[in-house]
Amino acid sequence: MKKFLKIAAYILGGVIVLVIAFLIYFNSSFPKVDPPSNEKVEITPARLERGKYLAHHVSLCIDCHSTRDWSKYSGPITPGTLGRGGEKFDEETVGIPGVLYSKNITPAGISTYTDGELIRVITTGVTNKGVALFPLMPYLGYNNYTKEDLYSIIAYIRSLEPIKNDIPERSLNFPLNLIVKTIPPKSFKPSPEPNKNNPAEYGKYLVTIAACFDCHTQMVKGDYVMEKSFAGGREFHLPGGVVRTANITPEPISGIGAWTKDVFVARFKSMDPEKNPPAQTGMKDFNTMMPWTMFSGMTDEDLGAIYEFLRTVKPVKNPVVKFTPKQ
Repeated sequence: MKKFLKIAAYILGGVIVLVIAFLIYFNSSFPKVDPPSNEKVEITPARLERGKYLAHHVSLCIDCHSTRDWSKYSGPITPGTLGRGGEKFDEETVGIPGVLYSKNITPAGISTYTDGELIRVITTGVTNKGVALFPLMPYLGYNNYTKEDLYSIIAYIRSLEPIKNDIPERSLNFPLNLIVKTIPPKSFKPSPEPNKNNPAEYGKYLVTIAACFDCHTQMVKGDYVMEKSFAGGREFHLPGGVVRTANITPEPISGIGAWTKDVFVARFKSMDPEKNPPAQTGMKDFNTMMPWTMFSGMTDEDLGAIYEFLRTVKPVKNPVVKFTPKQ
């Protein structure tokens, strides 16, 4: 018996050594990304204007990195919170095995970042401390920014009012805490300037940097159901119940195939907060994760291009139950 226990102890010790060796190797090898560049972003009026437009109305950096007022329809941004971060995302709300908090992207939160480090974290999801972000921050889509649009985003967030806000550390469950290290792309691969004379091509670019796929594609156990791309059904848990995203494929019954471009654009423009202030809602009423008030600020040209691209995606019949109230 003693001999058996001794052998078992040796085996167990060997396994522990191998596991430790693997973890040392894995953590020292991943994420596999290039070092940050030495680029310096010049802040110009044109970049500030373009960056503000993208951050508020297309890529919606301001959406996740500010505080949303869920007492109003679509959760508009609470004044005075632009970029301060701290929004909580967890398994209950968005189905993530763990807890995440959006970062402070005002100058108070990014003062230790060089422009090259900001380029890397936005497009590959790796911080200046070498930590891989969970792709709820849609860096896989942002890796397709044009260089000028990315520079504009950086110029704009550098100009935000500094807000001191200490953000809690995230907590990811095993094995996600290891898997997340393998996701970041090696480097930033900027897109060429899209051809605005080809609305569908330009729309594809906008849809990519707006992460429309991410919210409008159903997820099962953390994986996208690719055969239902853009067909909606992804669940978000709000205080009043479960809300599901819409089918935005050109399927005529359950999707937006019967919509004209004018109807599509008008749907967004109807949510302009200056013309139509968001309605007050109770905590148990229907609400939506869709940040209509921010998307309403997109230009008619950009919304029209998005419509033209969505007409090219595969139609998927997928009736979506919009809302299930909490029992």
